[in-house]
Amino acid sequence: MSKKLFLIEAPGKLKKLRQILGSQYIVKASGGHIRELAKDGHDNLGFDLNGSSISCRFVPRNDQAKKTIAELKQLTRQVDTVILATDEDREGEIIAWHLKEVLKLRNPQRVTYREITPAAVQTALRRPRQLDSNLVNAALARSVLDKLVGFRGSPLVWKLGNGAKSIGRVQSAALHILCQRERQIQGFKPQDYWLVSVIYAEDFKAYYLGESLLPPASCPLPSQERDDSEEREEKQIEATKVLSEAEADRLVGIARQFPHRVIKVEGKTVSKTPPAPFTTSSLQQAAGSRLQWSPDQTMRVAQHLYESGYITYMRTDSIHLDPQFGATVRQWLEEKDPDNVPTKVASHRQAKTAQEAHEAIRPTDIRKPSSQLKEEILTEEFELYLLIWLRTVASQCQPAQIIKSRILTQSGNLFWQARGQMVAFAGYAKYWKDLGADSVLPEVSQGQPLHLQEASHEQKQTQPPPRYTEAKLVRVMERRGIGRPSTFAPTVKTLKERGYTEVQKRQLQATTLGLEVDAFLAKTLPELLEAEFTAQMEDKLDAIATGQEDWERYIIGWNEGYLTPALEKAIAKIERMPRADKLPPKESTIAQGKEAKIICPQCGQEMTKVPSPSKKLHQDHFLKCSGCQTVMFYNKWRKTWELPKQKREELPQSLKLTAHACPVCGEKLAEREYEKEGLTKRMLVCSSQKARTDKKHKSVAYFESKNVFWSKKYGELPLG
Repeated sequence: MSKKLFLIEAPGKLKKLRQILGSQYIVKASGGHIRELAKDGHDNLGFDLNGSSISCRFVPRNDQAKKTIAELKQLTRQVDTVILATDEDREGEIIAWHLKEVLKLRNPQRVTYREITPAAVQTALRRPRQLDSNLVNAALARSVLDKLVGFRGSPLVWKLGNGAKSIGRVQSAALHILCQRERQIQGFKPQDYWLVSVIYAEDFKAYYLGESLLPPASCPLPSQERDDSEEREEKQIEATKVLSEAEADRLVGIARQFPHRVIKVEGKTVSKTPPAPFTTSSLQQAAGSRLQWSPDQTMRVAQHLYESGYITYMRTDSIHLDPQFGATVRQWLEEKDPDNVPTKVASHRQAKTAQEAHEAIRPTDIRKPSSQLKEEILTEEFELYLLIWLRTVASQCQPAQIIKSRILTQSGNLFWQARGQMVAFAGYAKYWKDLGADSVLPEVSQGQPLHLQEASHEQKQTQPPPRYTEAKLVRVMERRGIGRPSTFAPTVKTLKERGYTEVQKRQLQATTLGLEVDAFLAKTLPELLEAEFTAQMEDKLDAIATGQEDWERYIIGWNEGYLTPALEKAIAKIERMPRADKLPPKESTIAQGKEAKIICPQCGQEMTKVPSPSKKLHQDHFLKCSGCQTVMFYNKWRKTWELPKQKREELPQSLKLTAHACPVCGEKLAEREYEKEGLTKRMLVCSSQKARTDKKHKSVAYFESKNVFWSKKYGELPLG
């Protein structure tokens, strides 16, 4: 029987697919992209814009890619059929195309599947197709477009001389969102206000509403920047804020002077629709808020779950579920939770960019027992899987039923309000918990007199808008059309790696460098920062993917009509800019020999600051010991001062050994202190020098937790 070559991209899928396909197939992985645009020609672009066409030159991505190509060429000579089974999105299609081109395949079969299960893979093999040239063209267009912006635009920010490395079509628009928020925070002026309330003996608290049954127009809510990245219900006003202490005192006086009575009691039941199944963006947001994970970590763990066959493909903007799978969930609910079976499953508005042929992120087997899963996968993988399972089941359930209640009271000419709610039927929220806690109001009747226990006011202050978490930034990017599912996590990661933003207390804060780059681009290439401008480009790429737009004509037209003239104008602006606006390397204000309050790790003397204009440093100075001449440099990622690598390796580690043995090599575990959020904490690591570079030791880390040291993989150890 002739062999067939089954080519995929991720090595993590090999084991599962070999089990499914059997000995008839040779399953090999490309390791992702095996080719990239060369760095030659004009501006090192690796392609030429020739009138009405674009000629691209590709080279192997790295040495490993060269070896992979050579190996695959050998294998193609030994088989009759080559099947290109890379992922189903544009990225997967362009990888398949590169394999076809570099291996000189004449008639390869293209298959796609959304989950790595026997049924899905066998179904895909029965329905091979040709490569989709429209998807390939859209991917080519994205690569060329991003390289045009990055390679032709980045030299502009190099002129700043402040360490700025790059700009990007999606990167710069995302950075602008963070910088806008940072400037709002820096320019925010807090405003004092007072909440006036009354407490009744009938066991409820009411807040001042106004001198009518509607909040007074003269006393609006103090403006607090609304975060457009959050999907919130429009909240009804619970209390009217008072803007002076004198007015608050007057209201308290009236409340104490006049009797109180109930003037209105309201109650109604409202339905809350189940959430849609996960897309890439909503998964990153949920993992960010519920697991405190970064988008990058979320996608890494999701990739492992997909490759192992536990979930469907994790890069998608579709909320569609396969009807057969939906029927399976319904059957599970009928058996386990019959009261939660809906007459009709809730419908949700699909994103305009979503491809109907794709599917939401969901488990491949809704019935797989948790006890079995915990044995098969890592703890963090189980945490994310459970999140996906709960969201999927919730999306197929009944709506939640919530009883909303309100009591209006009056004293003199003042009106007071109390609001409450109670969950009458949890519905989907039994699985996806997103309802507020019950707040039950007592039973009172209209006209009933009330007994005042206390009237008071509380001073508060408006707060600046919050910085974005990584997950919230992804939500804003999605809402504004900046990027697509495959680009969200890499964009956030790039902003951090470039030093344009840093994470502070789980929030992204634009750095001084990021603010300088953003301000510079606002003067030189302002369109690149506009979400609408970037979103229009994404729409064009979508049009190319559906065959409605010619990719070469669009790129050439965009380059000639916008980019080239814009760069020429930008260069002219830079030449006319005052020297201060160009942000040249600043002279360090740090005096030579100023004490740094850091002790030399070699000899124990106090180190001093030495100014330096070097662009390679993460600060405008380094530290030097006046005794032994040891130097230290700041690491902005670890946020600490470090010896040069060679010195760090020579420095003996003063670690406190414990009686516990390393689960990998048997050497003693050592206690190490580290800083986190300003606190000194302890952890246990292997004391062996080899553990620093040995991959097997990567998971050997026990963190102090309550009365134990705890490891995700190896469990608990008593505190030493």
